[in-house]
Amino acid sequence: MALFPKFSKKKDGVNVVMEQKLLQSVNNLILNVETCTGCGICVESCPEDAIVLGLVGASRRGAINYAAPVDVDEVKCSYCGVCVIMCPFNALTLKVDGQEKLPIIEKEGFPQYDMKAEIDDEKCVKCTICEEVCPRDAIDRNVPAYEGTYKGPVTGAKDRQTALKTKTTFKVDMEKCSLCGICGALCPAITVKHKEFTAETGKVETVADPNTGLPWDETKCDACKVCVEACPEECITVEREVISDKIEGKVSIIQDNCCTCTWCSRNCPPEAITVEKIFEGDIEFHAEKCPGGCSTCVEICPANAIYLPSAKPAAEMKHEIEPTIAVNKDYCILCGACVNACPGEDIIVLQRTGVRMKGTETDLFKKIKEKLFTRRTSKVKEEITGQVNLKQMEKA
Repeated sequence: MALFPKFSKKKDGVNVVMEQKLLQSVNNLILNVETCTGCGICVESCPEDAIVLGLVGASRRGAINYAAPVDVDEVKCSYCGVCVIMCPFNALTLKVDGQEKLPIIEKEGFPQYDMKAEIDDEKCVKCTICEEVCPRDAIDRNVPAYEGTYKGPVTGAKDRQTALKTKTTFKVDMEKCSLCGICGALCPAITVKHKEFTAETGKVETVADPNTGLPWDETKCDACKVCVEACPEECITVEREVISDKIEGKVSIIQDNCCTCTWCSRNCPPEAITVEKIFEGDIEFHAEKCPGGCSTCVEICPANAIYLPSAKPAAEMKHEIEPTIAVNKDYCILCGACVNACPGEDIIVLQRTGVRMKGTETDLFKKIKEKLFTRRTSKVKEEITGQVNLKQMEKA
């Protein structure tokens, strides 16, 4: 009886670890169950048909915790890494002797996604929009926290006036100044300290600054001009020159997290973001077949592209049937997760027609691409318990 190879599968936290132990090496294919969306692209890409769809909707919604969105047969798997390359959500990792490796790429035997997701730093104003709309936590907004941060109070946040690079000038006309002290009482940046009162002079005197008239700390001044408005003698002038109106920091896209949904690029106020989707094609939603109250596809969509339409007033219906489900195609990435999770039949139809890749398209990839471009819809019947099949359809 052969001692090698040996195979095993185990659950390790959020990961499912498949292992192939050879005589001189160990291969591990690791599936992150939390990151996996159940899109099924790995299923269509596996050369050995070692991956099958599981109960995508139930597992992604958290209705069950005993199964992953996809299941890998650790014995049939050749540990080639094709599924790792093709997973658009980086939910799969291949390790050889404990080190992350993709030998098939090292040997130039397979192309990779041609990711285009970038931010023009010159145009970017460091606002918060892209970070807020991104459904995949793919935005790294490395910007200092200021006192008005949109995430709520932050300990150690910077004063808002420090966000801009400015040069402030402060001047007091000492010939007009009555040394009343109002400006110093209002502002921590100004010091009005009277000399010791003495009958010898019989006057109120103060320590003057040769440059500003009164001692003044620029680091504490935010050029609010309260001192100017409050001065009864109108002897104070404050001017601020903005040297740079760009706040500090950098905003970038975490490529491994980006699914190219274009939420950020379509909503960026200065149009500083460029994102091109990985897949081209079309998706159809037949809302008339959708049972009301399901919303599985809405909950599991990794791009937040599916929604429940807002109810229309009865006066605006005009005898039409109100749709129970809809998709915003601008944000749909054609991953297929919704098709796989849909418990109904022929409600969602997916047709991919293109994919952005870089590198030589090998014969293996061409076979995979043919599968990816097959028009599919959901199928209720489970031929094997816990496994889901998709119905292939004729091209439209």
